[in-house]
Parts: sequence; structure tokens; C-alpha cells
Amino acid sequence: MTHVYVSAVTARLIILSAALVAATCAAAPAPDFQREVRPILSRQCFACHGPDEHSRKGGLRLDLRDAAVAPAKSGKRAIVPGKPDASELIRRITSTDHNKVMPPPEVKKQLTPAEVDLLRRWVAAGADYQPHWAFIKPKQASLPKVRQTSWPQNAIDHFVLARLEQEGLKPSPPADDYTLVRRLYLDLIGLPPTPEEADAFVKSAAGVNRKSAIATLVDQLLASPHYGERWARKWLDLARYADTNGYEKDRPRNIWPWRDWVIRALNEDLPFDQFTIQQIAGDLLPRDARRQTLDPLIATGFHRNTMLNEEGGIDPLEFRFYAMVDRVATTGTTWLGLTVGCAQCHTHKFDPIPHTEFYSMMAFLNNADEPDQDLPDRALADQHRKNLEQAAKLIAELPSKFPASKTPLLTGPEHLESRFAAWLATERARVVKWSNLHPTEAKSNLPLLTVQPDDSIFVSGDISKMDTYQLTFRNVPAGVTALRLEALPDDRLPAHGPGMAYYEGRKGDFFLGEFLVFSTEAKVKLVRATESFSKNNFGNAPVTAALATDGNPETGWSTASREGERHEAVFNLAEPLRVAGDLRVKMLFGRHYAASLGRFRIAFTTDPRGATASTLPLEAQELLLKPDAQLAATERAKLREYFLLVAPELKEAREEIERLRKPPAHPTTLVLRERPSENPRTTHRHHRGEFLSPKETIAAAVPAVLNPLPAGAPANRLGFAQWLVSPDNPLTARVTVNRQWAAFFGRGIVRTTEDFGLQSDAPTHPELLDWLAVEFMKGSSVSGLGSGDAGRKPWSLKQLHRLIVTSATYQQSSAFTRDPRTIPQTPDPRPQTLFSRFPRARLDAELIRDSVLRASGLLSPKLGGPSVFPPQPANVMQEGVYASKAWIESRGEDRYRRGLYTFAKRSTPYAMFNTFDGPSGE
Repeated sequence: MTHVYVSAVTARLIILSAALVAATCAAAPAPDFQREVRPILSRQCFACHGPDEHSRKGGLRLDLRDAAVAPAKSGKRAIVPGKPDASELIRRITSTDHNKVMPPPEVKKQLTPAEVDLLRRWVAAGADYQPHWAFIKPKQASLPKVRQTSWPQNAIDHFVLARLEQEGLKPSPPADDYTLVRRLYLDLIGLPPTPEEADAFVKSAAGVNRKSAIATLVDQLLASPHYGERWARKWLDLARYADTNGYEKDRPRNIWPWRDWVIRALNEDLPFDQFTIQQIAGDLLPRDARRQTLDPLIATGFHRNTMLNEEGGIDPLEFRFYAMVDRVATTGTTWLGLTVGCAQCHTHKFDPIPHTEFYSMMAFLNNADEPDQDLPDRALADQHRKNLEQAAKLIAELPSKFPASKTPLLTGPEHLESRFAAWLATERARVVKWSNLHPTEAKSNLPLLTVQPDDSIFVSGDISKMDTYQLTFRNVPAGVTALRLEALPDDRLPAHGPGMAYYEGRKGDFFLGEFLVFSTEAKVKLVRATESFSKNNFGNAPVTAALATDGNPETGWSTASREGERHEAVFNLAEPLRVAGDLRVKMLFGRHYAASLGRFRIAFTTDPRGATASTLPLEAQELLLKPDAQLAATERAKLREYFLLVAPELKEAREEIERLRKPPAHPTTLVLRERPSENPRTTHRHHRGEFLSPKETIAAAVPAVLNPLPAGAPANRLGFAQWLVSPDNPLTARVTVNRQWAAFFGRGIVRTTEDFGLQSDAPTHPELLDWLAVEFMKGSSVSGLGSGDAGRKPWSLKQLHRLIVTSATYQQSSAFTRDPRTIPQTPDPRPQTLFSRFPRARLDAELIRDSVLRASGLLSPKLGGPSVFPPQPANVMQEGVYASKAWIESRGEDRYRRGLYTFAKRSTPYAMFNTFDGPSGE
């Protein structure tokens, strides 16, 4: 009862206050829907009466005018334009009835008397609705007139000063030269100036033209290679960059080449529209647009920064789904400034983003495979070529190193020929003739099996913990005694295959659990199986071809640790095939992690002896089938070389040869590649956002509230990227310039830099925000005052930054003044709200460390390369982590690299950065 009494008293006060205000403000102008009315409705009403049809109460929708003025289920109208007393909305918000008052008492929200009056006046004025300001294409307004005409240095200052003068305020004096030079260095390159650099600027600024000295310094800093490092850190945070996979195992990953691409792109001032397109869809750009480089492909690493769960027993498809969810949400935050992630489970409760549109955006991104990309390294390639030349010389010297025999007494050359002849006899006795089988049908439960010209099968697409391959071969002859399975390497596979396992430490691995054969008549019994090599990735338990025939799919064959090589397993039939006809082979793959075979080939032999697996290359096996009389001299020499490379007498001499012949480990990076058209991935709507609740299929489409896809744009990632940076997109340019502004001033023109939706803060300077957005898209003039098109570069971040830092707004002092005219009379009294002085904002975590190193003279200027391990306690990375990795401190200058090069482990971030609230990349 007490609660009802309080509600009733409050409601009466609201009515009395509203009546009083109405009587004294009858001539007040109609409230502004964008600035005053919608924020109230969004904050108080949309959760129950907004876009989400599943949580909507009473069938009433207040975010759309047509729905708000239409009769509700009860027949009453929430809003009767021009008639507040006839509007159910006004009745409810002024009701004294606990069961009828809105918002309901249990939601613990309450309208103030001023808000009630504002809504009443809005309805009385006709209840005008307007589109949300952020969903309207920005337009450049003309520069506002100002009284203090000597203060503005470019267009920015006109908008800022006009607002200050409107509020009866004035800007702060300019910062002194030493303060300004430090500010410019820290903001543009993330490093403080040396004393000599600071003195040089102060000396030059003391001359006749301080403005010219500032412009010269700004141009020097924008041209510095450290500019890209400073601004890359901001972008890496948006991408959730880290050097490990996250989750339980949190093993290392190789994605620093993408980080280096970001630095290069920013230093080269790659236009932001191209910066965007390459990161979303660089693999889909025409080759001529790529200029024959891998850079656009490396750029697609932006969305490979998602975390990867390697825990045993997980469903890889489930965590791929949640990675896709993260990519959609990250795209929405980074480019659109919208909390689209809220629509994963239901229609957004505040913004016009239906549940289905979350998945229609996912459909653009969902059709990509996620391979590791080898990166060419000229130094490594040159060294490998030299190593092979040296290995060839050592091979040529092997005959001279062959030892003499002790019994019978033979010289080295005589012993070599004797052993070679014996080896030939032994190998020829067991070599058999193999014939490849050409599959007429190759299918699986999930991956795509594609028959290659050499009769091998290449596997692509998604894999699961238990994949099944089924192959059909027509017209197989009678008398088949054995089948050979070749596991073949392929550069398209993780670690070059032959397996498709993509987890760190297991890349390129496979696990064949069962190998089953069926003839036209029945299942074929297999009696003996051998393999050229086997190795367990989890210890010393046996993994053999024979175990792939024991009926237990949890035991089988693997070749772990020898990725990138050809291996073979031979399966002998209990008895030869009695009749010619069809032959079917079924293979089961998988352990507690997905480990299917990526490329393989099957051959048969009719040799009555059956066969065993050979460690020799196919070329050697084929040469051994020839009698001596048919061998050419070069072929016999080749066989002799094979013998020298396996002879036990030369084991020590071969160690150096094997080392030299081993291919170098080229750097790799994580990229996206569009799937082939014959194997598209289907996107479903997932009920309540659950992986296990896929519903109807969803086609790629952009949010209906925003601009449509550009004419002619494909419905794939490339078209989606082009849509993001289309001049018609109302959000991308606004969101980007606002984020840049916040990096300089500590807060954006829109304070909620990550949210431009209906719940966002209104921009403090809407005309300035739109002017900057348009200027950014078309390119800023040198003065920023629209004086001609000379020097304009569309979508240039450097020009935008130059425009900001050469403004009088940026160059103000940050010293606090007691002059009330510099303090805005607004609900937020902080001077930076209206930019009447430069804010006092602390440095980012990485910049604090960089500044210390710079001041001490220890900072290394080296750019790019693998991440480094600066000093910190060795056990920091090992605490509470399953896959602990020792923090082995880097030596030399790598100890003193910039912060963005520090190895970033998601589960245990670098301690100093964590202390200063650096993000973890999760």
C-alpha cells in the first residue's frame, strides 16, 4: 500500500507541475523530437514498446509514428496528434493508478515533471516524428558566423566558437609552445619530443609566423614512420588484436603481419575506404587492383582476430559460429557505431535492427574459409636455394664417404656397389605395380571433396570432430589384392597438410579412425595393414594403419610431426576381389578435435603377393619396377642416389644433408578466402542466438533502415565493404571522424563513440560532426575552409588529423581558469564538453611505457616484425593458464620496442599494460 501511495502522490505532483508549466509556457515552441523527445521515449518506453516484437507489451509500438497513432488492441490510441488529453500515452504517464501508470513502478523508472510536460507539449504540437539524426545522410552546412573573427584558424573553429558564443562562453588562450609541441608529438606519433626537438620548435615558433611553424611540424610528424605505429594501436584495439587464441589453451597465433600491414597502410595514408575494403574483402579484389601483392589478402586478417577455442571435445562449428557473431558485432561497432550485437538473440529493443537482419549481415561474412597464408621471404628463399646447392654437393660426395667392409674385405667403392646391388634386389622383391583409382563419386557429411586431375581428392570447407568420406570407383578389375592410401601434402592446407587440423601444435595433422572397403557383393575383409610413418600427437600410444581396421574409430593412423610430407598406408585384402565391378571406400576421421584428411589418393594392385607400405618416393618405386637392362644411365644414377640417402652406413654423413634440404619455416598470417561457388556456406537465423537452434536460411542483406547496397555491388563481402564506405552510408564517415576526434580530445562530439543508435548521446556539435564527415569523404582542403580542391584526398586520415591539430580549438591551453565564461552552463560542467579548453586526458597504457623509454634514450625505432617479450616477471604468463608459455625476455633492442609490438597473451596480458587498463584482446 505504501508503494501505491507514493506513486499516487508522485503522479499528482507531476500533474500539478505539468499544469503549472503549461500555464506559464503556453507560447513555448514545440519540442524538438530528435534532441528532446526521442531520448525520453528511447530511455523510458522502447524496451517494452519498441522494435522487438517478442518483448512488446500490449501490441503498442512507439518508435514508429504510424503505429503510435493507430488504434491499439483496446481500440484506444496512444497518441492523438494535437490532443494530449485524448492520448492514452499522456493519460498513462500522469495516472495515479498503480496498475496503469507508465512506466510501471516495478521497472524502477520515473518520468520527471519536466519530461511529462515535454511529452504533453509534443503531442499538443502534432506529435511530429523525425528519422534518427544518425540515419540521415550527413550534409555540410555553411560555416556559422562568429563575433570573434580573429580566433578561427580553420572551419572547425567556426563551429566550436559559434556554440561557445551561443552559450556566452569564450575559448581559452593558446597553449604555450612547449606544451603544444609535446601535445603534437604525443597525439600524432605517440612519443614525446626530445629536448632538442622541443627547443627547435620553440625557436622556430618564436619567429614572425607561429602558424607556419606549427604547420611545418605537423607535416613532419604526419610523415614520420612512427605515425602509423601510434594510430595502428587504436585500430588494433577495435580489432581485438592479440598474439594468442584465447579461451582455455590460449596458444600463440601468427597474425603480426596483419598488424604490420595496418602500420604500413596508415603511414602510406591508404584512403579509409580502401583501408576498409581490403580488410573486409581484400581477397575478392581483382588481381590488377592488388598490384600482384599479398597486401590485400593480409589485410583480411582484421576478422581473423576472433578468439579460437582449442579445448578438447568442443564442436569446432559451434565456436566458428560464435566467432561469426563476434565479427558481425565488431563490424557494427567499428564502422557503423551501432550495437548490432544486441540483435543476435532477438530484435534490438531500441534500434530498428530486426533479429533477422543480424543474420543477413552475417551472411555477407559467413562464406569465407580461414586458412593460414604463407608469406614470401626473399632472404629465407635465397638461403634455402644456397642450402640445396650445398646439399647437392654433399650428396655428390657421399660415394667417397662410403666405408670399406670388414668381412669380406672390400674397398669403399666395392662395398658401395655390393650394398647397392643387394638393396636393389631387396626392394625389387617387394615393390609392386600400383594403379590409381579414379573416383566417380566423392562425398562426405560436411566437407567438399573435389577430384583432381591426378586422381587425388582435395578436401575443402568445414570439418567436424567426426567426418565421413565415401568414395565410389567404377569398373574395378577382379584380382585386386591390396589398396594404397596416399596422404598428400598441399599448400592450400594448414601447415601444407596432409591433414586439415587447424589447431596450433596440430596443424596439418589427420587421424584416420576407420578404413572400410565394400565390393559389389559385400564388405571386404582387410587382414594386414602397414604404413610408411606413424606418430601420435598425444604421446607414445600406437597409431598405425592396422588400428584403422579394428572396428574402433577412436584408434587409428596419424602422421603427426611430419606435416608437409607424403605418407602412405597399404591395406591388404583377405582374399583377392573375385569379380570386377564397383568398389566403395568409407573413411572415418577425427579425434577429440577435428582432424580430417585434406588431400589423398587411392590406388590398387593385383600383385598376388599383396604389398607393404614403402618409405620411398613414388619415382623410386616406379624405377625399381624396371629391370636393369631397361634402366637408362640417369635412372640408375637416380636409384643409386636414393640408396645413398637411406644406407645406414652413411647415417652421420646424411644428417647435414637432411638439415640443408629441410624447407625453411616461412612466416604465415591468418587470412580470409571466399569459398568456391560450388560449396557455399548457408546462413541460418539462430533462435535466441543459440548455435543449436538454427531455423530458416537467411540471404545476405543490409539493414533496411540504412542505405541500400550500391548499384552493381555483389551480394558478398566485397559488396558489403563497398556499402560500408558508400557516400550514401550515413554512419561510417560520422563514426570514424568522431572516433578520431575522441582520440585527440578525450571524448567524441558524440560521447558514446561505440553507439550512434537511439540510446546514444546527442552530438554536442551536430553541424560540426556532419561537416567533418562530408569533408573526410571528399577530402579536406589545406585550410579546411573549402578554398578549392587542390590537394584534396578523399578518405584521408592524415588530412583529417592535420585539420584537427591545426585548429585553434586543438591548440588551446588546458589550464583551468576561474573565468565563468569558459565553463559551459550545461548539466555536464566539464570544460571539454563544449571544447572551451583543451582536455587533460591521460595517455594510453602503451604510450606511457613508450614515453618512459623515449625519455630514457632506450626506445628502439625499429618498425614491424614478430612480437617481442620485454622484461616482466617470468611466471606472469603461467598463472592459471592451461597451456602455459614461459616469458623468455627478448635480447638487445627488442627489449625496448614500442608497446604495440609487445607479445599480447589474451589470458594474461602484459602486466604493465594491464595496470593501466590496456585491453586484453578478448
